[in-house]
Amino acid sequence: MKILIIEDDKNISTSLAYFFKSQNIIFDIAEDGERGLFLATVGDYNIILLDYNLPKISGQEIIAKIRADGQMTPIIMLTVRNDLNDKINILDIGADDYLIKPFLLKELFARIKAILRRPIKLESQKLTCKNLEMEPTNFKVTKNGRSIPLRTKEFMLLEYLFKNKGSVVSRQDIMDHVWDENGDPFSNTIEVHMMNLRRKIETKKDRYIFTIPNRGYKLDESI
Repeated sequence: MKILIIEDDKNISTSLAYFFKSQNIIFDIAEDGERGLFLATVGDYNIILLDYNLPKISGQEIIAKIRADGQMTPIIMLTVRNDLNDKINILDIGADDYLIKPFLLKELFARIKAILRRPIKLESQKLTCKNLEMEPTNFKVTKNGRSIPLRTKEFMLLEYLFKNKGSVVSRQDIMDHVWDENGDPFSNTIEVHMMNLRRKIETKKDRYIFTIPNRGYKLDESI
């Protein structure tokens, strides 16, 4: 499970961090709406915990933009608003649930587990680069119609490159979005996974991933 916490109250975010660590749950924290929207857009999360009142971009705006992009990641809104109309509005704008502050961590965790137990019907999104195709929701990669088995991290790495196709992603970008906070930025784990991924999907004739010296990597179909 990987959770995105978008919360500017450090007391709340710290409490959530301690709790999720105790449950061995991977999480990222954004302290303002701008950073939160960015992570929600480029990251791959099972659920988003979203504060209603945020600096830069409000929680309401974040939900609207996420849903407008067709992203259906479950969202639990954290709010001090206790009025019935506010509760209805929170659900109407696209939140899956809400929790009134202050709240008990056990109740929040129970709501998270309940939401993640719900069956989710997703249309298969197909990402393409030349003759390479990827279906993230089906954990499937094919080349010329032939299935290519990938390990979980290899799949996550390729998906991140696909989401940023045509753009250079730095080593730090990859560490932040594919590995959890315990990833060692000084190890060669990214290089090893990148090498293994290339071996599985590329040939001398078919190249998709390009190393940009001193900058990072790029998935490109125009080269």
